[in-house]
Amino acid sequence: MQYLLSVIHDSPDLAPEDEMVAIDAFNDRLQAEGHWVFAGGLGTPTAATVVDNRGGQALVTDGPFLESKEFLVGFWIIEAADLDVALRLATDGSRACNRKVEVRPFL
Repeated sequence: MQYLLSVIHDSPDLAPEDEMVAIDAFNDRLQAEGHWVFAGGLGTPTAATVVDNRGGQALVTDGPFLESKEFLVGFWIIEAADLDVALRLATDGSRACNRKVEVRPFL
């Protein structure tokens, strides 16, 4: 089963060097253990553009969809046998990046 591990933070600052080293080591571990599907860091919310084409004409607006003090700064998509494995990996990922990690299964 695949899971989305969303990295949540309250600052647009990039991770300092020691956290980047820990994140790289965690990424290497995910790949070596066969959990890796894809991962990435995201631009700041101010770099977001929202497209809403539910009506007769697309509405394109600058800025984030939600105004919040915390926001998504990155993610991992992993393969895990079950939720318990995904939660253990998220726990290790949270320590590596020093940020909150939300776990959600793909349906």
